[in-house]
Amino acid sequence: MGNKLQAEHSPYLKQHAHNPVHWYPWGEEALQKAKSENKLIIVSIGYSACHWCHVMERESFENEAIAETMNKFFVSIKIDREERPDIDQIYMIAVQLMTNAGGWPLNCICLPDGRPIYGGTYFKPHDWQQVLLQIAQMWEEKPEVALDYANRLTEGIQNAEKLPIQEIPEQYTFEDIKQVVEPWKNHFDDQDGGYRRAPKFPLPNNWLFFLRYGHLAKDQAVLDHVHFTLKKMANGGIYDQIAGGFARYSVDGQWHVPHFEKMLYDNAQLISLYSEAYQERPMPLYKTLVEETINWAVREMLDANGGFYSALDADSEGVEGKFYTFDYDEFDILGADAELARQYYNIVKSGNWTEEQTNIPFVRPDDEDLIREVGFETAQWDEYLGELKKKLLEYRSNRVRPGLDHKQLTTWNALMLKGLLDAYRVFNKEKYLSLALDTAKFLEQYAMHDGEMLHQPADQNRAIPGFLDDYAFTIEAFIALYETTFEEEWLEKAKNLMDKAISFFFDASQGTFYYTGNQAEELIARKSEIMDNVIPASTSTIVRQLFKLALLFNNNVYQSIAEQVFANVYPHIKSYGSAYSNWAIQLLELHYGVWEVALTGSDALEWRKELDEHYIPNKITLGGTKSKLPLLEHKEGLDSKAYLCQRKTCSLPQSSIADIIELINNKQG
Repeated sequence: MGNKLQAEHSPYLKQHAHNPVHWYPWGEEALQKAKSENKLIIVSIGYSACHWCHVMERESFENEAIAETMNKFFVSIKIDREERPDIDQIYMIAVQLMTNAGGWPLNCICLPDGRPIYGGTYFKPHDWQQVLLQIAQMWEEKPEVALDYANRLTEGIQNAEKLPIQEIPEQYTFEDIKQVVEPWKNHFDDQDGGYRRAPKFPLPNNWLFFLRYGHLAKDQAVLDHVHFTLKKMANGGIYDQIAGGFARYSVDGQWHVPHFEKMLYDNAQLISLYSEAYQERPMPLYKTLVEETINWAVREMLDANGGFYSALDADSEGVEGKFYTFDYDEFDILGADAELARQYYNIVKSGNWTEEQTNIPFVRPDDEDLIREVGFETAQWDEYLGELKKKLLEYRSNRVRPGLDHKQLTTWNALMLKGLLDAYRVFNKEKYLSLALDTAKFLEQYAMHDGEMLHQPADQNRAIPGFLDDYAFTIEAFIALYETTFEEEWLEKAKNLMDKAISFFFDASQGTFYYTGNQAEELIARKSEIMDNVIPASTSTIVRQLFKLALLFNNNVYQSIAEQVFANVYPHIKSYGSAYSNWAIQLLELHYGVWEVALTGSDALEWRKELDEHYIPNKITLGGTKSKLPLLEHKEGLDSKAYLCQRKTCSLPQSSIADIIELINNKQG
């Protein structure tokens, strides 16, 4: 028969459309039914690439007895966390307050008005059935217990991440930065890179901070650890050695066994990170990885409309990682090259993934020794390895593919746009710029309506208004597009979106940006997203764009908002650097300043390319032959000149990029 999820666009919701559970999508029909029948609500949240979400569906939501309990006593609502991150955010905080843990699947039992009273993540079938029966009994016999707990828990949700307004410091010192960095560095894993923990997530924004900090502070040890980590990730099983692209995390501490789902947001940010790392230390491995990851995204994640899909599942044929792993004998398809390929990718008869007795291709640090022993020159080896990868990829492509989540999310596409632009500016490949422009057109055509952002393209069911991250990351990408092309229309579009973001999300009385707009559906709490995670927080991102636009437009309103919100968050950064890494990048810029490099005349774009051959992480680039921007006013004409500005002071006009680099080096000492 199917349930109310059959008409939904989300692949995750469609996966549950034929469960015996009478699922509803989030909406007025389900919420009104709970109130009118005085039934508790089950809010169950996940996403299509989530392995344990699939397990709980198979074990519990397809179980007739459990479904009967859910249908009799509850109104059950299924939510795709990527479609409704605002709802996920609230119930995730609730579960964290209740259990000190979180994750997906996320299952919350709530009062008919949506306030949570019980929650957790994955439940075994017997445990889930028992929880349902016990809470249904409590609601029937002692509803006052549930009401009292809901009041206290909702108050905790509303107060989470609420920060007092702080006085803005006169300056931020290097000592302030050290107080963030020193305790953070203590977690470095000197043996395997990253942090001493398992599982291991790539956390690209963390390593972007350390890359920039290491360069600006001339901390060679930190720089070495960043590059050590990036090489370890690039050579590990977390990276798809055959096709490109990173999995979401590795379950072990050696980057070997991935949780095989591939997410657009990870790969978009890692394209940016490896491109910038190449600027700082031009390693061929980074260039190869960026190219392979972009090729993977184009081949497997790009829609004809110019936008990218969200994710690839971890499972195929119901088995985690089956699409990506190899038995020893499968390498026989390489013929005479099989043995060398097995050595290079560590393919063994018993399986290098011992739990599953199969192989995940990865590369050891001593692979260069193997290449030398065989007698290859570097260029020969690269060509030879490329041919091996082609054959393995062609062989692998005949397998049953993992599920594709075809949602096209605004934030993740904006991240991908930024990644493509970063890759273009470092590697100067025109196809990267062409892809970026197509992605920008997608955002304009499908992710906006009447000048306002949507969270994803509208479908037959609904148009979800953009959240703060949709605005913040699109603004960031449009500013980057201006800095790449010097076409000021992108900067004007970024500014228009910023003005809308301030009117929709900013609360001057609280000195904070809310995640949901003042025109959005009212939930049980309106939250700010402060802490950076696998994606930087929406608030840290919007604040960083405010600082940029304030410089570009000499806008004091943007500057004052950014300074106040940053000051409110600043006391918390040193407590947990990893969760405030994007804020910490802004702290670097507030201390070291931002170089505004203004390039004028007919050679502006060529000079920008020359400038990008140098690693200057704290810079904004602007230019052209005619402009309304304050820094470019009265600098019109076809004669090429370069100006270096910082803190409202500009140099005399310089006649080459070499002169600009010399000025920067002299000023930095």
